Amino acid sequence: MATESKDGDTVIIKKYANRRLYNTRSSSYITLDHLSKMTREGVEYKVLDAKTGVDITHQILTQIIMEEESSGEQMLPVSFLRQLISMYGNSMQSLVPHYLEASMDSFRANQTKLSKAFEDSLGNNPLARLAEQNMAMFKVAASAFMPGAEKAESPPAPVEAANDEFSVLRDQMAEMQKKLDALTK
Repeated sequence: MATESKDGDTVIIKKYANRRLYNTRSSSYITLDHLSKMTREGVEYKVLDAKTGVDITHQILTQIIMEEESSGEQMLPVSFLRQLISMYGNSMQSLVPHYLEASMDSFRANQTKLSKAFEDSLGNNPLARLAEQNMAMFKVAASAFMPGAEKAESPPAPVEAANDEFSVLRDQMAEMQKKLDALTK
């Protein structure tokens, strides 16, 4: 399969007349699914027509989007596609690619910031840790009533303020689990 590009160099993919794609780095034939995975992994690649040497990366990426849209959950709303099509031939057509690229970059940056903020707020929030412990204890209790279900992990260490109460509860839950396991066998 594809290997990641080293030192920022671009993987060259050749497309032959028989519609086969050849990865020159790995010396193997690949599929559009491989290119899709490479894209998700951030591997830089360029697709060239094997006969003419013309860069057809744009066409192949568009083809990947079409495949994804037809086989999976659609991401591009019909209204967006209509607006995009209506921009072809418009005097603003040359601005659209830059605008879309900037919008996607902004979206990615905001997504990363939001994810980090969410993780930070959960990590520093004692109520979030308490909720995690409650879920862990619930999974342990629920597993007792669902034979064959996977055993839950032991609950994480309790919040310092409620240390004694949670230790007692955890010990009681463990004892109940042992008794229930013995009854179900």
